[in-house]
Amino acid sequence: MISNMRLNQIGGVNENSPRVQENATNPSVSFREIFGNRLEENVPINFSKHAALRLNDRNINLSSEQMQRVTDGIGKANEKGIRDSLVLVDDVALVVNIKSRTVITAISQPQENIFSNIDGAVIV
Repeated sequence: MISNMRLNQIGGVNENSPRVQENATNPSVSFREIFGNRLEENVPINFSKHAALRLNDRNINLSSEQMQRVTDGIGKANEKGIRDSLVLVDDVALVVNIKSRTVITAISQPQENIFSNIDGAVIV
């Protein structure tokens, strides 16, 4: 029989080891959902070369508050299984590849524009 001290030395658990507690308010939340949400919070948004040029050419400047809303919108689109989304924030329309978190293009004050190759839209 191996002692508690020995288990602790080889990566086992003893009474002093931290334990994962079950979420009493929502026991159906999976580790993957929690882990995935934590990862998404720390992943930056990328801008393709095309998007960077469009932002510059069209004098589009996103504030940190708007960027946070875009990040939240990407997270919501990801939860719904959207692959390519139109993300509308104030008067700016961004086409975003959700999986890579990459802005493909940007348009300011979208009026009578057609957006193709998207499978969802998020208004934030």
